[in-house]
Amino acid sequence: MKTLSTKYKTFKKAILEGIPDTLPETKPYDLEVNHAPKRKKILTDEEVKLALKNALRYFKPKHHAELIKEFKNELNEFGRIYMYRFRPVYDMYARPIDNYPAKSKQAAAIMLMIQNNLDPKVAQHPHELITYGGNGAVFQNWAQYLLTMQYLSQMTDKQTLVMYSGHPLGLFPSHKKAPRVVVTNGMMIPNYSAPDDWEKYNALGVTQYGQMTAGSYMYIGPQGIVHGTTITVLNGFRKINKPPKGGLFVTSGLGGMSGAQPKAGNIAGCITVCAEVNPKITQIRFDQGWIDEIITDLDSLISRVSKAKIEKEVVSLAFLGNIVDVWEALYDANIHIDLGSDQTSLHNPWAGGYYPVDMTFEQANEMMSINPELFKQKVQKSLVRHAQAINKHTAKGTYFFDYGNAFLLEASRAGADVMAQNGIDFNYPSYVQDIMGPMCFDYGFGPFRWACASGNGEDLAKTDAIACEVLESLKKKAPKEIQQQLADNIKWIKGAQSNNLVVGSKARILYADAEGRIEIAKAFNKAIKNKDIGYVILGRDHHDVSGTDSPYRETSNIYDGSKFTADMAIQNVIGDSFRGATWVSIHNGGGVGWGEVINGGFGMVLDGSKRADKSLKSMLFWDVNNGIARRSWARNEEAIFAINRAMENEPQLKITIPNLVDPELLE
Repeated sequence: MKTLSTKYKTFKKAILEGIPDTLPETKPYDLEVNHAPKRKKILTDEEVKLALKNALRYFKPKHHAELIKEFKNELNEFGRIYMYRFRPVYDMYARPIDNYPAKSKQAAAIMLMIQNNLDPKVAQHPHELITYGGNGAVFQNWAQYLLTMQYLSQMTDKQTLVMYSGHPLGLFPSHKKAPRVVVTNGMMIPNYSAPDDWEKYNALGVTQYGQMTAGSYMYIGPQGIVHGTTITVLNGFRKINKPPKGGLFVTSGLGGMSGAQPKAGNIAGCITVCAEVNPKITQIRFDQGWIDEIITDLDSLISRVSKAKIEKEVVSLAFLGNIVDVWEALYDANIHIDLGSDQTSLHNPWAGGYYPVDMTFEQANEMMSINPELFKQKVQKSLVRHAQAINKHTAKGTYFFDYGNAFLLEASRAGADVMAQNGIDFNYPSYVQDIMGPMCFDYGFGPFRWACASGNGEDLAKTDAIACEVLESLKKKAPKEIQQQLADNIKWIKGAQSNNLVVGSKARILYADAEGRIEIAKAFNKAIKNKDIGYVILGRDHHDVSGTDSPYRETSNIYDGSKFTADMAIQNVIGDSFRGATWVSIHNGGGVGWGEVINGGFGMVLDGSKRADKSLKSMLFWDVNNGIARRSWARNEEAIFAINRAMENEPQLKITIPNLVDPELLE
């Protein structure tokens, strides 16, 4: 048995080696792992040759004859070249920062976060380097991973690594204040950003779908969205003037992000029914404690829900089956649903993001690969039926909201009855329009997160306490407009430890505005300086105030016509890069689909230094107020309040405020 020091030496050697000069042994296809669905064949014969040439350029010519057969087989069998042979033999997880062979602590922190994204406990399809959402990739193949980790081990604080859709272009000279890594994912010419363009160019090995925090190395497991989902569910019940206890929330999806829903339902205090067709991911979520019970037949589900409503239980029930069956069965049983939504990966409807009703999981996976056109027809018919069942429930008082997964968008494209009379809007609001936009984003509240680079649970507990103390202090002097947001987050952080939210790195998330983020980060940096805790890695979900331009989700409550523009996200990542971010990322795609959204993110390493203290103030202030200023210009009342408050607190901030027009003049 290897000792810890021997394991470390082996790990260190592997990282430093990068792509090995001697080919490693081939690895068997592990049937116990949750694998990505097989992608449809979309390349011409000439494009297959190009894909092989593209893959082989990572390797010396002496290996080409052996690898070309293997890569051709992968392309034929899976629709992609993953280079399974080069998957590391060491365990994949976020190690303490000091365990990484690196010349730069900032680079070591990035290595830690990359490995966290690929941790089998965290990643949805770890062997395909996919973190969540069915296609949200950290890298396209294992050669890219090996080369990137090698570059990071060699990097100094005067270099920047440039990442093109998973491909490490190389280390470039820069300076200490520059980002250590700049990431772009899927940044296509607009006319080449249709869903089949992703299939084609990803198969060619020249682009990838980075989702939001998958390709930006800042995913922290389902916890990353548990908080936002909890806030959404709580405010959903507030919207219908009903306490959560005894209320029923029905939804679907237990994958990466969607796996947060039942846990959030428990924290909010309601009954949650979440349907999932994949037995492996359902079992994983059960083993992780994110769901309380698994139910496999509709009769048992109806009986169990009825009992839970009578006894006003707080319980999360996973139904192993199709969500359409659930909506229909609950209607037939005359069971009232209070809140309804959907979080299947409908940004990726034709390749495993949504499974048609009346087909087994296995049948659907086979059809999407060998007969994609028929599979598309099945999905669209299912979406129509899905929407019909929802319409029946909402006619009886159910509050349904689109959860930003493109459900209503794809349902409308399928011909479902989800459009308003004007033929432009949907019958149902996006949760951003009704809840998160006016209640959180317009005030500057969004998903601020951090990871303890030491890997020490004690550090996480200390950061929780620090964050709670800061929020309680801010609440004492905060205006009434944001008292509820602060109260919800104080309650959240106090219960974070007991809710067992950590999967992978020792990380935490809460919703905070610019003032809250800056004050929490300053307190962390001071604690690091005093050696009370180790380094802390700051970040956020791209699903935030400023990070994302997405007309059907993050910016769906922008009504001045600019919700289809992407200036905010691009400005956000540019501004972060010269204000002190350790790494920045900008992506095409995300939770609502390829070609439907541009989103950006950052990571920042706090090391207790004066430089970090200066950078965090500059960058976090900009990172939030960029979005508030844009929302203010769109005439969002809450954002006008928030940006005026920001200008009062920061004399150097001067924002263009809109002049409001008398509605009678427009008649």
